[in-house]
Amino acid sequence: MNNLLYTLKNDILFKALFGKEENEKYLKSLLEALFQLPIYKIEIITEYTLEQLAKEEKGGRLDILAKINDSTYVNIELQIRDEKNIEERTLYYASRLLTEKSQKGERYEELDNVVMVNILDYELLEFDEFVSDTITVINKHREYETIKNQKFYYIELPKFRKTNIDINDPLNQWLALIDNNEEAIKMAMVKNKTIKEAKEDLDKLRADPKMRGIIKLRDKWERDYYNGIACAKDEGLEQGTNDTMERIAINSFKMGNTIEQTSMLTGLSKEKLQKIKSKIRN
Repeated sequence: MNNLLYTLKNDILFKALFGKEENEKYLKSLLEALFQLPIYKIEIITEYTLEQLAKEEKGGRLDILAKINDSTYVNIELQIRDEKNIEERTLYYASRLLTEKSQKGERYEELDNVVMVNILDYELLEFDEFVSDTITVINKHREYETIKNQKFYYIELPKFRKTNIDINDPLNQWLALIDNNEEAIKMAMVKNKTIKEAKEDLDKLRADPKMRGIIKLRDKWERDYYNGIACAKDEGLEQGTNDTMERIAINSFKMGNTIEQTSMLTGLSKEKLQKIKSKIRN
C-alpha cells in the first residue's frame, strides 16, 4: 500500500487522522515536537468527519486549525504540488486568520498569536535545513524581533528524505510517518507509543471502503482539474491570445472552485472573476 493516495501525504487522510477531536493527542505530539514547547491545552477548531471530507472531495482546501495554550492559533497545511505561491498564500491566510479571530474592541497588544505550518512535498528554500521558521527583525538590529504574533514554518519533505534520519527525534518520527518511510516508521513505533497508535489508526482509515472511495473521487477531480488547466493554457498559446487566464478561470469555475481559489490560481482580480462567473451562469 505504498501508493501516494493512501499515505498521509494525501490531505484527505491527513485531515482524517490529525483533524479529529478524538485524535488531539496526535496533533499535540506533532506540534510539541515541531515547536519544542509543552502544550498543556489543545482545541481542534476545524474537526473533520467522514461526511465533511466527502463533501470536500472536489478540491476544497480546508486546512487543520487548532488553538493551543489558550492564546495561539495554529494552521497546518499539507501541500504536494508547488503552485509557486505558498509564501504569499501563507501571509494572506495568516493575516485573514488574525483578523477573523480578533474580538471587536480588542486592544492590538491583546491579539492572539498565529502560527502557519506548511508541510511541503517539494523543495522551496535555498537552504539545506528541512525545517525553517521565520521571524521579522529590524534591518540594522537583527536581534530585535518586531512582529511577534505571527510565525511561519516550512517543512520540506524531500530534504528530510536526504538526511541521515535521527529516529530518536520526535519530529523525525512524525515526519517519517507522514512521508511513509516504512523502515523509519517501524523504529519510531518501538520508541514512541503515540506514533504506534497513530500508525494503527492510519491503517484502519485507509482500509475503510468509504474513505477509499472519497480518496479516489478526490484523485479523479484533481486529475481532471489539472488536465483542464493544461488544455486551457495550450489552447490560449496556440491561438496567440491574451485570454489564457480567463480560459483557465472558466475551467476552474466549471470544476466547482470558488472566486478566491480561482483568483489565487490565475492572478485575476475578484471583480474580473465575478464577471466571468456571471457569464457562465447566463
